[in-house]
Amino acid sequence: MPVYVCICEAVPDTVIRSCIASGARSVEDIGDACGAGTGCGSCHDHIDVFLAAAHAPSELAGLPVSA
Repeated sequence: MPVYVCICEAVPDTVIRSCIASGARSVEDIGDACGAGTGCGSCHDHIDVFLAAAHAPSELAGLPVSA
């Protein structure tokens, strides 16, 4: 079941991630690519979180996983 990031344009998280993987680097890039963030704007903070996670991953992501 998709998790919608942008309700106005019905854009799920999978589409946001795909846009970022294809080169989107800003909320505006995401909007141009899929329409997310072009309505009321309340999803901009959520889109920023996806962008930050993709372009500045946490140091924790590189730690080994223990059994």
